[in-house]
Amino acid sequence: MAELLLDAQGVGKRFNEVAALIDGRLQLARGSVHALCGGNGAGKSTFLGILMGLLRRDTGEILLKGRPVDFHSPAEALRHHIAIITQELSPIPGMSVAENLYLGREPRRAGLCVDTRAMERQAQAVLDRLQFQVDARARMRELSLAQVQLVEIAKAFSHDCDVMIMDEPTSAIGENETGLLFRAIRSVAAQGRGIIYVSHRLSEIFQIADHYTVFRDGRFVQSGAIGEIDRATLVKAIVGRSLQHQQRIPRQGGTPVLASQGLSRTAEFEDVSLQVHAGEVVGIYGLMGSGRSEYLNCLYGLTRPERGSTRLLGQKLPEGRPAASIAAGLALVTEDRKNSGLVLCASVQDNIALAAYRRLSQLALIRRKPVQHLVQQMIQRLQIKVSSTQLPVSSMSGGNQQKVVLARCLSTQPRCLLCDEPTRGIDEGAKREVYQLIDRFVADGGAALVVSSEAQEILDLCDRIAIFKSGRIVDIVDAHATTQEELLHLAS
Repeated sequence: MAELLLDAQGVGKRFNEVAALIDGRLQLARGSVHALCGGNGAGKSTFLGILMGLLRRDTGEILLKGRPVDFHSPAEALRHHIAIITQELSPIPGMSVAENLYLGREPRRAGLCVDTRAMERQAQAVLDRLQFQVDARARMRELSLAQVQLVEIAKAFSHDCDVMIMDEPTSAIGENETGLLFRAIRSVAAQGRGIIYVSHRLSEIFQIADHYTVFRDGRFVQSGAIGEIDRATLVKAIVGRSLQHQQRIPRQGGTPVLASQGLSRTAEFEDVSLQVHAGEVVGIYGLMGSGRSEYLNCLYGLTRPERGSTRLLGQKLPEGRPAASIAAGLALVTEDRKNSGLVLCASVQDNIALAAYRRLSQLALIRRKPVQHLVQQMIQRLQIKVSSTQLPVSSMSGGNQQKVVLARCLSTQPRCLLCDEPTRGIDEGAKREVYQLIDRFVADGGAALVVSSEAQEILDLCDRIAIFKSGRIVDIVDAHATTQEELLHLAS
């Protein structure tokens, strides 16, 4: 057996009377990629926070290269050569990419002044080595969510670390960038480093990991070699039960609900004409930078098209006015629920009812009983797990937060649902529930337009798929007669 870089046993953590982690265990061997698996709320993030010094453990022991450690801060963990890519991105928007990469460890002249040119050269060298197409001099606020994710990945690789923790590193990037990341991971592992890899995309785990460990309800469940377990068995260990795969029946679309004609925005997308019919789910698939999210944002009114038009139920949609889009029957599930999908400090009730307050008000006063009725109805309909609707939405698991975003969208009684990465960062069980919600929505006569970086998700969920490449639709294919390989080939 290879030398253990990290050996954690019986790690526990309580927040007041709530046990977030009861029995965390993981053994990371030198030169290996170890997948840490579990559903939302399984205790993975708490465990990783303890390893990184973000949290202090209550019980258990952690050995690093055979020596006991108890980090009091992330800086201390970094000094011991442990780095992390967190699921929740934390860029400083006003700073450049280089400044974000080397924050707190900037190269200096004579130990005093920051050597900006040297810092930009070093940052660009790291990005180029990883083959990430990001300009080190660009401001973080100018980048897309996917590019911000790449910068976070590059930041971790810029540290000379023995242990690298990756928490959902591909949640915002496409398959092409994921392939580049996997190549970098294999290179790092070949140098004798160890990687703890967390992802809800099980296909990635079977592609990149050597070993796995499963947590459920804050406890260690099992571990082993990834080659000795299949997908169904791993899902059962994660969820605690078998998930039955439902055979999809091809849907026949009805009347057109949403239609764009020649929609264009310079440097984003060009001459996009697409129809979505009642009773169908249309997918949009493309590589990073293909214009997918930009197109959805323009449909919704977050940006204005320079040419072309959009119609909903035959009526032209006002340009650049999301409120008018909502009133007309359009709703958007954004790709970044933390920054643009939720008000994290607000209650679950306020987040669900936010877009429907105008409809539920009388003489500028919000009517309490209709709001409470709507919220309870949505909680039951979407099976949201929450002990009180007055709790801040930040206290919920990722899967339940995503359901709150969907509940807010459905609370406006839309005719067409725009979904940008609707299952980003949620576990396999929660993904199935989101799929069922979208299925029920279109079965009731709605229409859905879905963007996803996961080819298999697009195939499982959609009826037709529009392939985006360099801001244009290059093909529209039947999802029931297409493979992952064909999608990637068309988008590349």
